[in-house]
Amino acid sequence: MSNSEDREHGSEGQGPEEEFFRKLFGDAFGDQSHSGEDSEKNDDGEDSGPSIGFTGNPRSAGSESGFPGFPPGFDPSQLPGGLGADPQMMQQILGQVQAMFSAMQNQDSDSPVDWELTKNAALSTIGNDDAAVTPAESKTIDDALRLAEMWIDEATSFEALGQIGQGLSRRQWVERTFECWKRLTEPVAESVGRAMGQVVRQQLEEDGGAGIPEELKGMIPPGAAGQVSSMMERMGGVVFGAQVGQAIGELAGEVHSGSDIGLPMAGETMALVPANIAAFGEGLQVEDEEIMLYLALREAARMRLFVRAPWLEDDLFNAVAQYAAGIHINMERIEEAASQIDPSNPEELENLFGDGLFQTDRTPMQEAALRRIETTLALVEGWVDDVVSQAGAHLPSLEKLRETMNRRRATGGPAEAAFAALVGLELRPRRLRDAAALWAHLRETDGIAGRDEVWTHPDVQPDEQDLDDPAGFHARRSAREAESAKIDEELKKLLDGGYGSTGETPGAGG
Repeated sequence: MSNSEDREHGSEGQGPEEEFFRKLFGDAFGDQSHSGEDSEKNDDGEDSGPSIGFTGNPRSAGSESGFPGFPPGFDPSQLPGGLGADPQMMQQILGQVQAMFSAMQNQDSDSPVDWELTKNAALSTIGNDDAAVTPAESKTIDDALRLAEMWIDEATSFEALGQIGQGLSRRQWVERTFECWKRLTEPVAESVGRAMGQVVRQQLEEDGGAGIPEELKGMIPPGAAGQVSSMMERMGGVVFGAQVGQAIGELAGEVHSGSDIGLPMAGETMALVPANIAAFGEGLQVEDEEIMLYLALREAARMRLFVRAPWLEDDLFNAVAQYAAGIHINMERIEEAASQIDPSNPEELENLFGDGLFQTDRTPMQEAALRRIETTLALVEGWVDDVVSQAGAHLPSLEKLRETMNRRRATGGPAEAAFAALVGLELRPRRLRDAAALWAHLRETDGIAGRDEVWTHPDVQPDEQDLDDPAGFHARRSAREAESAKIDEELKKLLDGGYGSTGETPGAGG
């Protein structure tokens, strides 16, 4: 529904959520004194947006009566639970309500999350401690990536990309990767929003709202179950999106490149984050230049793979979407938390999200998608490790750097764990070492070109059996190719009408 259509509904020309807020906080919610206008004017005649007011005795212009810092007519004594006793608390609550309602009004009607708010949360998490990439750093990064490209030419059959390497600040990393984060998390946000609305509706409609705190129950007008559940669904999406943004902002403080989590999150561009690279080498006693070159080798190798095997990115994102489609929200957790929310502490809503939000039991489809994700990520990271082990053979500290990186990718950092708790999925290559051993075996038996040829099509991608037994890969691949050819032949005969003319059925024996 468009914004213009939204404004046509309701007796006051407002949507159901604003109508609910008016009932909840008083008929003075929003300035309705100017017919046909949705906002009030400040002293300079500029649009200052909707206001939030409360019922009570309006103070006259210039009067000193009333509650300082709040709209005319606000009467704190009417609030339940003694919430009006602390002006600072009330100012905070009012600000949070205004921000929440503004976010819900600005939401895309087709999306459960205000993604602009999510991005702002990510950028706010980074804060001001994020210096821009200097010209000297940009040159160092470009030089390192150019040299890495030259070295990798000898370690893979995939052609070079011919790009200029880029240095990203943490804020720039968020901006470049944000659309991919949205693609990864939106299915989960939809599930969270629906669960919030469903729980609140049940609590309002069953047993006369017995599960709602008395303080909050008195603030909810009769017959408002539909409006409240709709509001909570959107509010859940807003709060969940804000927390996803915070997790992305924390990840921005840990990543080294645009594809550091195993997906080309920053597009088909080779990029490094110099502000985070120094932390990687702490305690290793390795020269900064060597660390930079090692990470440049990994970024160049990974991006070359994703560009030269274009099916790979979509395959991974589709597997993530398949996994997310089967996510089930832990309704007991939401019911328990929703029944205990303290209206004097709106931030408690954030406690609904995190560990325990998702059901631990997975559907068979989810299990298959998870295995596919973990195996593919392991294959990507294992291939990168094998290529870099050959291309960077002259680096004095190569083995130390490889071991440090493999441990980091296998266990993940604090921000990665927080993100996994929010979306119910760990983007982690658990069998990285097994995958690296498989690629090394294929390089030794088939050469570099033979190893890389495996990436030509998803149908011949190695699976878990190949990670268990690299030596048997060729026999299993031949069997898979024969089965695929048989299916193609059967399909061609079906499309050509061959079965209809002979009376055969697909797959029937001779």
